[in-house]
Amino acid sequence: MLFNKKDLEEPHRQHQVVPRKGAAPRHGRWTYWEKFDYFAVFWGIFVIGSTGMMLCFPNCSRASCPAGSSTSPPIIHSDEALLAVGFIFTVHFFNTHLRPEKFPMDIVVFTGRMDLDEFKRDKPAEYEALVQSGELEAYLVDPYPPIVIRTIRAFAWTALAIGFSVVVWIIYAMLFAYR
Repeated sequence: MLFNKKDLEEPHRQHQVVPRKGAAPRHGRWTYWEKFDYFAVFWGIFVIGSTGMMLCFPNCSRASCPAGSSTSPPIIHSDEALLAVGFIFTVHFFNTHLRPEKFPMDIVVFTGRMDLDEFKRDKPAEYEALVQSGELEAYLVDPYPPIVIRTIRAFAWTALAIGFSVVVWIIYAMLFAYR
């Protein structure tokens, strides 16, 4: 789950696939964009949390911060909140909803299961490791009934519509209402 050298090389290799200049990277358990998506949350928690505490306890923060920094926490706090929402509804949305092979939503988050063909395509390095170790059969399960998949897809379309609305509201707020 931690970043490594391979994660620095994969984006470059991924972008060479589009113009057909190279082979696609062979992702393992976590892709570089999933790692970035997960670790971005921790930066936001630190910034939102520290500035939120400064706003909650202004006397303590004034005593421990340099003079003139009392106006910074509200600005940093609100900008980080806007950045977090913008990140979730753009970068995260693309990674989990708008990629053609996942549209309208990657249902693995709800089911905990991935179709075998999808597993071979999305996580080829992990698939090959499980095949070589002989452990793949231990992870195979029966697929969900079609009604479960349809219900999850209906939820996905609803969430996608709400998410796009939020992106439109953010853009509107940035252009016309955020002063």
